[in-house]
Amino acid sequence: MQRKIHFLANFVALILSLTLANAETHHHQFVVQTTPVKRLCRTRNIITVNGQFPGPTLEVRDGDALVIKVINAARYNVTIHWHGIRQMRTPWADGPEYVTQCPIQPGASYTYRFTIENQEGTLWWHAHSRWLRATVYGALIIHPKLGVPYPFPNPNTQIPILLGEWWDRDIISVQRQAIFTGAAPNVSDAYTINGQPGDLYRCSTKETAKFSVKSGETLLLRIINAALNQELFFTVANHMLTVVGNDAAYNRPFATRVVMIGPGQTTNVLLTADQPAGRYYMAARAYATAQNAAFDNTTTTAVLEYDSAPRPSTTGKQRPLLPALPRFNDTNTATAYTSQLRSLPSKNTKVPTQIDEKLFFTVGLGLVNCTPGPRCQGPNNTRFAASMNNVSFVLPRSTSLLQAYYQNIPGVFTTDFPPVPPVAFDYTGNVSRGLWQPQRGTKLYKLKYGSNVQIVLQDTAIVSTEDHPLHLHGYHFYVVGQGFGNFNPSRDTARFNLVDPPIRNTINVPVGGWTVIRFVADNPGVWLMHCHIDSHLRWGLAMSFLVENGPGKMQSVEAPPPDLPPC
Repeated sequence: MQRKIHFLANFVALILSLTLANAETHHHQFVVQTTPVKRLCRTRNIITVNGQFPGPTLEVRDGDALVIKVINAARYNVTIHWHGIRQMRTPWADGPEYVTQCPIQPGASYTYRFTIENQEGTLWWHAHSRWLRATVYGALIIHPKLGVPYPFPNPNTQIPILLGEWWDRDIISVQRQAIFTGAAPNVSDAYTINGQPGDLYRCSTKETAKFSVKSGETLLLRIINAALNQELFFTVANHMLTVVGNDAAYNRPFATRVVMIGPGQTTNVLLTADQPAGRYYMAARAYATAQNAAFDNTTTTAVLEYDSAPRPSTTGKQRPLLPALPRFNDTNTATAYTSQLRSLPSKNTKVPTQIDEKLFFTVGLGLVNCTPGPRCQGPNNTRFAASMNNVSFVLPRSTSLLQAYYQNIPGVFTTDFPPVPPVAFDYTGNVSRGLWQPQRGTKLYKLKYGSNVQIVLQDTAIVSTEDHPLHLHGYHFYVVGQGFGNFNPSRDTARFNLVDPPIRNTINVPVGGWTVIRFVADNPGVWLMHCHIDSHLRWGLAMSFLVENGPGKMQSVEAPPPDLPPC
């Protein structure tokens, strides 16, 4: 018996050593700095990483460790969030300011250390301090472990496609103006593809992003919506797109002409260069659902160019073929797209069926009454607000939530976030004005380690129904159901997909509708859940889960690093 145990121990040690041998540790240095960048006819100073816009692409493999020293050489506080990384037992590296860490102050640094565990696909990183992520972002690509194939034909080329928004003003001044007035922020001046607006805008012809392709080859486009406030439609003229992954999870492949992608989401598509040799536009424009709300109604483009296409002459330059894009309010197209998402069959697909925590969260906008004046320029002399379950989330300033919990600092937060709305009402109908004003608070919801959680996310008609992209830090989750109107458990639960639901870390709550997600609370820490439209986050459309430690060391949060920034 002892010989058998000894053999098994050696076998496990061998497997572990082989696994570690295939894994690498990646060391990077991110310098956050001010960089002059020219767009739309003028040059302005923006905050970048290593002087690049967008920032550097990180390429790793499942199982690799990352050590990234962030040096803040800019004039604003900053943090970096590794969007979609599970951060198993390492919430100190998650990044949202005043949630898992205090921000890195100008002249200071912080080293993020984390390991990729059972994840592969396309993610991204971005600033999680105020609105700095408007220019501080980049791709994070996780390749499969060595020897592990993709669940689709190997592409010839892989291209990150980062969709963004551009303001002709300093983004912090845009935010400050919105905070001061209480009104909605000024909309962006352009959208971008890989940092470039494209040649439909003024002064952008020479800098338009271009991608060369050979006839017959297959591209893997890794599409990332890094836009600050806008959901987007994306397409490529005359080419079908085969969707194979979302948010670093594979899905059953399906063909589409257009992708709808919310802020924070990623989508992997295969494109086969099967059209006559020529030049074709990639294009993206807004999907905007809030009623009577201003939005950037422009179109960004890049060029897909066959290397065998005739060179355009300098005198009669022919414009690439422009694709047809859905109208900005085409919810039918958006719904038809998302309804096709199904996860791939896998031994690891274990949708929770016995639910320990049944939660119901209303999400949406609100208005705060105030004395008329320059600080009350919202509708009818109010200030815009947003909330979940009528709680408008307030970040602490003296410490982070995670530090307050693990260092037993009192008075920073409470754990009484309501599991259901304080008042039940017709969520998507005519809502009494008495329910339009939320209560401010720093309230967390506590979860036991290992509990099975279901959340109904219900949009509301307060101010306006709207499609909200909600991101849960530290987790991915199963999207078991979506629909329009008010969620009806007696009717809608029977239609849940518990076989092959899509797996995501950021999910759109449909305009005037609901989404139901499920996950297992197997990652201890304090985890922010928020709308990835940053104006909504600033208005308070967020909450945090406090997931308790489990029974052992591998189910508990690691000790905080010694260089954790002070407040």
